[in-house]
Amino acid sequence: QVQLVEAGGGLVQAGDFLRLFCAASGRTFILNSMGWFRQAPGKEREFVAAISWIGGTGYGADSVKGRFTISRGDAKNAVYLQMNKLKPEDTAVYYCAGSKKVIASSQDDMYDYWGQGTQVTVSS
Repeated sequence: QVQLVEAGGGLVQAGDFLRLFCAASGRTFILNSMGWFRQAPGKEREFVAAISWIGGTGYGADSVKGRFTISRGDAKNAVYLQMNKLKPEDTAVYYCAGSKKVIASSQDDMYDYWGQGTQVTVSS
């Protein structure tokens, strides 16, 4: 099994930045791609960004392009989400997810493992 633990959330003001960290442990060698998703109160979970360990190319949702950047460590045990120019609408619980699939997907049902989430709150 794989365990994922997120950290780095908090309360910030609009325009500020945060860096989320996801630590993976256990049988991490089975992971080939990672993603970040978020869920705001009363809304469905939505894709934020994803990256593959094959090639390491990441991408993000249109709503975060130019502001958020996903990156990974060299070993299959760390994924980061740099969030700049935060907006109140970015307020949500952010989840790290791991997949056995090589292609980094924006679909949450393509992910096999999930963290418990970290709260990000952006005040106006």
